[in-house]
Amino acid sequence: MCISINRLQESDAEELHKFETDNRAFFEQMVPSRGEAYYQFETFKFRHGELLTEQDDTNSRFYLIRDERGNIVGRINLVAIDEPKRVAEVGFRVGENYVGKGIASNALKQLLETEKGFQTIKGKTTSNNIASQKTMENNGFKKVGISEEVFEFNGEKVMFVHYIWERTEIS
Repeated sequence: MCISINRLQESDAEELHKFETDNRAFFEQMVPSRGEAYYQFETFKFRHGELLTEQDDTNSRFYLIRDERGNIVGRINLVAIDEPKRVAEVGFRVGENYVGKGIASNALKQLLETEKGFQTIKGKTTSNNIASQKTMENNGFKKVGISEEVFEFNGEKVMFVHYIWERTEIS
């Protein structure tokens, strides 16, 4: 599937709300719930505005992953940006109907090509999220550790797996 990544905009609120609402149960199998209020459109719109402000302040960069028809199929973000050190953290999610198609891996590849100003990008996922681990590894991220802290999520004991990507070419 041909995809593109596009910076989050104010005009994306309604479509993104639908995407998040449609995929809520699927996402909550892998990450904690964002809470009931998040899915009420007025709250969602307020939080959407907060993300845009955070993006304008250069603390984060939020991207939507879109298919060839322009539909949202996922999200990929850089957060905790430290521009002087050229470091950020990456996070991504793909909608239920789009998993297993290489979308997250392709989006991460595009993000690394788009965001050339970073020397180091960190990522983390849970020990049971093999797909996210493979996505990072397929894009040159190296596993640097597993947290000692074990926690229970959806009845399963998991730990965080930490990754790091470092730019090898000079930019």
